[in-house]
Amino acid sequence: MTAIKHALQRDIFTPNDERLLGIVNVCKAGKKKKNCFLCATVTTERPVQVKVVKVKKSDKGDFYKRQQTWELRDLTEVDAKDASKENPEFDLHFEKVYRWVASSTAEKNSFISCIWKLNQRYLRKKLEFVNVSSQLLEESVPSGESQSVAGGDEDALDDYQELSTREEQDIESMMEMCEYAISNAEAFAEQLSRELQVLDGNYMDLSKGHIRALQEGDLTSPKGIEACINASEALLQCMNVALRPGHDKLMAVKQQQHLFAELRDTFARRLTNHLNNVFVHQGHDQSSTLSQHTAELTLPKHSPLHRDLLRYAKLMEWLKNTHREKYEGLSRTYVDYMSRLYEREIKDFFEVAKIKMAGTTKEAKGKFGLHGSSGKLTGSTSSLNKLTVQGSNSRRSQSSSLLDMGNMSASDLDVADRTKFDKIFEQVLSELEPLCLAEQDFISKFFKLQQHPTISPPLAQPETEESDGGTPSRIPPQAEHRHSLSSEKDIVRLMMNKIFQSIETELNSLIALGDKIDSFNSLYMLVKMSHHVWTAENVDPASYLSTTLGNVLVTVKRNFDKCISGQIRQMEEVKISKKSKVGILPFVTGFEEFAELAETIFRNAERRGDLDKAYVKLIRAVFMNVEKVANESQKTPRDVVMMENFHHIFSTLSRLKISCLDAERREAKHKYTDHRQSYVINSLGQPLEKLNHFFEGVEARVAQGVREEEVSYQLAFNKQELRKVIKEYPGKEVKKGLDNLYKKVDKHLCEEESLLQVVWHSMQDEFIRQYKHFEDLIGRCYPGSGITMEFTIQDMLEYFSSIAQSH
Repeated sequence: MTAIKHALQRDIFTPNDERLLGIVNVCKAGKKKKNCFLCATVTTERPVQVKVVKVKKSDKGDFYKRQQTWELRDLTEVDAKDASKENPEFDLHFEKVYRWVASSTAEKNSFISCIWKLNQRYLRKKLEFVNVSSQLLEESVPSGESQSVAGGDEDALDDYQELSTREEQDIESMMEMCEYAISNAEAFAEQLSRELQVLDGNYMDLSKGHIRALQEGDLTSPKGIEACINASEALLQCMNVALRPGHDKLMAVKQQQHLFAELRDTFARRLTNHLNNVFVHQGHDQSSTLSQHTAELTLPKHSPLHRDLLRYAKLMEWLKNTHREKYEGLSRTYVDYMSRLYEREIKDFFEVAKIKMAGTTKEAKGKFGLHGSSGKLTGSTSSLNKLTVQGSNSRRSQSSSLLDMGNMSASDLDVADRTKFDKIFEQVLSELEPLCLAEQDFISKFFKLQQHPTISPPLAQPETEESDGGTPSRIPPQAEHRHSLSSEKDIVRLMMNKIFQSIETELNSLIALGDKIDSFNSLYMLVKMSHHVWTAENVDPASYLSTTLGNVLVTVKRNFDKCISGQIRQMEEVKISKKSKVGILPFVTGFEEFAELAETIFRNAERRGDLDKAYVKLIRAVFMNVEKVANESQKTPRDVVMMENFHHIFSTLSRLKISCLDAERREAKHKYTDHRQSYVINSLGQPLEKLNHFFEGVEARVAQGVREEEVSYQLAFNKQELRKVIKEYPGKEVKKGLDNLYKKVDKHLCEEESLLQVVWHSMQDEFIRQYKHFEDLIGRCYPGSGITMEFTIQDMLEYFSSIAQSH
């Protein structure tokens, strides 16, 4: 309760110029238990106002806040319920009756006694005390904690103590300094009384128990630590009391200051030595468990250490306010020993992650240089060499590429290896994240370094200054020595950088290995790293974790860009055989596989924009290099290379629905359609060649001005010449020509794209178009002649159908 009283005085009442004299822990009678505190307070300014204040913890539990205040003069009755038996219940009658249940009868009695004394001293109004022992109202409050809680400070004002000889001399000196002391003794006496009350009530109240705790209190047990905390806070409160002019000349004050300074220095040394030993011990005590943790690819949890050390957090705050040098020395010691511990754990952890990624065979270790950054496994992790870790047995000795993928079947894509890599990489990040956050949170709490924009406790000077008389002076007011929030964040960041100095190096080394095993691993790493950076920034954008992962993300993004550039470079270097038909180019099917993989990996990813930019670069390179190969192709016609590959690209983009490539999808469809039509026209040519030449001549005469119905009177284009040309194209010959054409197209087209029937159907449409054109010219230029082709459109449809079926 003493610690709570000090906290409430500091955080709630001192800012309002009030003194806390009585406190009781209560809950409302008959209600669900929600504890709060009733506090009896007086103002430090005259005229004195006496209040009863209800204080409760905030919903978040981080701090206390006022909830309700009553003036003592409005209190009409105090009902203790039972004057003879133990009963924690009592009522306070203000504008209405408030019924309370105290946490103990002793606390209730102390609080009621405090209310009685405050009424007697400041109000002397008629206040009814019902069911209260008369002994409780007449005698002083019992010794122990209740006394300090329930108003011992005020009781001291009534006790008369005879002045010592030295104190008489000090008062005479003070009277000489005050001009009115002799002429107006009454005024001087009143002022002196008032100032001595302040001294007695606030300055001299350091119990023997507190002194004993500071000198020899147990710093290993919870009770001992709590006693030291209470004693150190009481000492600091005594040393920080505001002195009026002339008080520092009093010998009693000087002696007290000297005593307090010695107690402060003695306890600071004891505390520093003890915590130094704890840090050293913890720094050496963790290695025994490393082998087990690294085998499971987990990092040791330091929560037990943090939990044990946080018991000393208030003492660290006291040390920060009183002995800054010792506080900073402890900070350095902690960072030094913990950085060694974390370095061992992290190096071993990453070593196992690399082994799991690349496999455990000597060949894999040698191929990928596992010991490049961490060195060989030594010490507590030597047993890792005996672990049975599943290897990938990957056939791929180089980075993946779009060309590689295009030449492999789906089963050859090492999907299992990539999935295993993804899981290992995610496990590494998932282990590092809570480790760093927990350590940063601990450092902030233990070393009292603010991480959030709350009102931070001001810092006192690290050492007191010597006064003119050679006696240590009080610690200057805390408000004069505030440290800014930003500087404390910088301190946390520097401590974290030193403790975890190996993380960034190890992560970059792991990323380099993943990239070396398979360049497409950069896709997984970009998504995972981006997500963890995003998560860390949401927690605290300035945290060590956020900054470090952000730095590593730059490396991952660079590898991703390098992977994309490598694919484009390999497209440009592709060579096509001159002896075989081209078919679907390997980088076209490679892009399809890449896009399928990427769409799976980047689903709901934060960095989708990076993939979209890569898509655009890749597809433009695919387009350009398809055209390059088509222009250089000798075995396969240019139109076929363009038609088949752009058809494949169009199908891929339509199926995957990649929105950023909508324009390229439409362009691919346009190129496919144009080159199919071009190929059909060029391949089909003029199957009725002589008939074509004849009608070209007819059209030329019409263009020269000859009327259509008079063309038949031209010698070279009369009806007899027309019949002669038509007879050269009987149905049998036409079918034979079409059969040869089908074989030619079949040789040009590849099987995997299955465009033969589509092209054949287009050729049929083109042939019918030519046929109808000839019929139209005959009807217009040779009307009524009865001249017709040797075969009909129906015959032609049967030719095309039977040829397709026969092959």
